[in-house]
Amino acid sequence: MSDRDLPPFRPLALGQTIACANQKGGVGKTTTVVNLAAYLALAGKRVLLVDLDPQGNATSGLGVDRGQLERSVYDAFVDGASLTDLAVPTPVGGLALVPSALGLAGAEVELAPLPQRERRLARLVPAAAEAYDYVFFDCPPSLGLLTVNALVAADSVLVPLQCEYYALEGLTHLIATLNLVRDHLNPRLEVKGIVLTMYDGRTNLSADVAAEVRHHFGERVFDTVVPRSVRLSEAPSFGLPICLYRPDSAGALAYRSLAEELLARDSGALGVGSAPVPTPHPDAKPVLDALVTGRFDGPESSAPQTGPDLGSALVPSPAEPRPATFATPREATPTTPEAQLFRQRETEESDTPREATATPPPAAPFVDQDPATEPDPFDRPSTTPLSTATIPHPASVRPVAERNQAVGGRP
Repeated sequence: MSDRDLPPFRPLALGQTIACANQKGGVGKTTTVVNLAAYLALAGKRVLLVDLDPQGNATSGLGVDRGQLERSVYDAFVDGASLTDLAVPTPVGGLALVPSALGLAGAEVELAPLPQRERRLARLVPAAAEAYDYVFFDCPPSLGLLTVNALVAADSVLVPLQCEYYALEGLTHLIATLNLVRDHLNPRLEVKGIVLTMYDGRTNLSADVAAEVRHHFGERVFDTVVPRSVRLSEAPSFGLPICLYRPDSAGALAYRSLAEELLARDSGALGVGSAPVPTPHPDAKPVLDALVTGRFDGPESSAPQTGPDLGSALVPSPAEPRPATFATPREATPTTPEAQLFRQRETEESDTPREATATPPPAAPFVDQDPATEPDPFDRPSTTPLSTATIPHPASVRPVAERNQAVGGRP
């Protein structure tokens, strides 16, 4: 590898750049990066979110109308515009957004003939990392040129993983891509961690997938598990992160805990930093052996070491109650007419007293009768008199051959 192929030098004092990537769609990448960035901003961090997905879900999820924007991240790829100049404010103080645009869908075709096309984003990161503590890249659900640009520009990768089997299969291809990027483009790329999302405690599948992922990746998996939550699905329709929409919901509490855990890891309090994925256990199940290929040749994870005492409320002692460490979000306000109508109907339904419903009578107890005395369900009297039954008389039915000759058929 020549000096020209190495990524640009970045001092350690700069902010972290984290790519949220998984080529499997629908695993919660955008939901995770939007809400995690929002809680980090409420914790006092300067956060920049770069929406690299042409669908622009992170942009609309933060209440930014793409139709009213003159510039987007597309200008950064094509014209080399600064990320800080493209950033727009969001409803969360301390959180800025570089919005996406529909033109980003054709950026891969436009970048294909350009030299160093995989480093277009990496050249712009140092200037943005000087102004922000965290820079997040919301990657599209693919392993194309946009995702590769994010992996080359990032220090580490945050992998949201849905607690289902198909998501495990997709993790195999993602790890293979990470290995190729580390070998040829970005040797400093590390795995920030794996976040288990859409966990359903009512099913054995979610529990089994979570247990197997922790068995393979150990400390790389965050302790926080994001459950399935309707509020998390509703929040983007209001153009708000969950911390402003329903801060007391289960999804909000989960992402707040994830932000605390991420800050604690970065501070070294848990003795766990970003590191390559460890090799699998030799007794791991064959179905999941493909999740790690052994090409992550970094040191294996060891037992967590006791970190320095930060004296911060983010990591309280187990015996003390956890104090609030995040700024109190303002009241969520719907930003679209549809969202306002939805909120009005929701308020009216909650204020309207429900009518008392009559309690159904208890079912009669089942009595096991003797087969000899139990009535036959088919032994019922006929409701049609025998005299009016439409049963043809045998003498009136002609033979088949005679009927066929009458209608001109074969004898």
